[in-house]
Amino acid sequence: MSQRFLALAAVSAMALAACSAGGTTPVTGPSTPPVSQSPTAQQSGTQAGDQPVDATPQTPSTVTLAFGGDVHFANQLAPRLDDPAAALAELRPYLATADLAMVNLETAITTRGSEQPKKFRFRAPPAALDAVAGAGVDVVTMANNHAVDYGPVGLDDTLAARAKSPVAVVGLGRDRADALAPAVLTARGVRVAFLAGTQVPDWTLATWSATAGRPGVASAADPARLAAAVRRARSQADVVVVYLHWGTDYTTCPNPLQRRTAAALAEAGADVVVGTHAHRVQGAGWLGDTYVAYGLGNFVWWRRNSELDSRSGVLTLTLKGRRVVAERWTPLRVSADGIPREPEPAQSRRLQQQWLDARSCTGLAGQPTS
Repeated sequence: MSQRFLALAAVSAMALAACSAGGTTPVTGPSTPPVSQSPTAQQSGTQAGDQPVDATPQTPSTVTLAFGGDVHFANQLAPRLDDPAAALAELRPYLATADLAMVNLETAITTRGSEQPKKFRFRAPPAALDAVAGAGVDVVTMANNHAVDYGPVGLDDTLAARAKSPVAVVGLGRDRADALAPAVLTARGVRVAFLAGTQVPDWTLATWSATAGRPGVASAADPARLAAAVRRARSQADVVVVYLHWGTDYTTCPNPLQRRTAAALAEAGADVVVGTHAHRVQGAGWLGDTYVAYGLGNFVWWRRNSELDSRSGVLTLTLKGRRVVAERWTPLRVSADGIPREPEPAQSRRLQQQWLDARSCTGLAGQPTS
């Protein structure tokens, strides 16, 4: 990404960033990809020799964040992983132009394991992580209802792939603290914490929610637990982002649990809350000063049951300090090959208006309220 400098720390739920004279020192963990340090920020105060320097408060830094929806490599998408670097390269103009980008990776990362008792099961080799990196993605959530589709062996493989991943992976871990831990990435001097959780009431949540002594996905069935993780992350970062797998399949409005969860996370200090799962684009806007996007729709996806299923897009947010000061929705449609692409201009304008209209059933505002 242009002019991007990243410093990543995959931290435990109780860890705090250590400080040094040169700035924040990353606390590395098993999911930490290679780190490139950002340039040293301009310092205020005194220099060697006690000569005063300008201590005028600096204007809050501006950072852009891009979000796509659900991604996997099932069926017709699988051959793309023969060339991971090129697999999703055509999506780079939508994702890599932001300072940081995030999607939901909805698949077990394994070639082994046994099929679990579910209707749909998705898996992909570790090349899937290289493919999303090639699209310009910096962090993925795996807190979803397909991360453990191939049982304990598949989960072990997924955690092993996380340790070597070229992108940060959040939302699953070797225990609850690990699964709820944020990834903290730095862009333009702004520390952004990314957390994730799933609320989808299916076999995965019931069987493979991470606990104090067992690996699995980060559960958001109890919003208070995820809210506590947000409060911890608040002390580690300038901006806190939560990506949720939530909502009711094939609906265009958030359900009551989504709305209660968004309110709890906003109260806890989340600055951005986004989500997927419903296979529909749902409304977005401001809940107080917190930006909420209830549903981003399918993104890289193997099937289209209807015209509504094909609606997709990339959400790009501009933040100044902690506040989202601009939103941009780029409408896309999932094509027959599973890749989202821009429709012709007239259709794109209609989809843009439909995205704006979807706010009407969310209780969200068109701008911050303070």
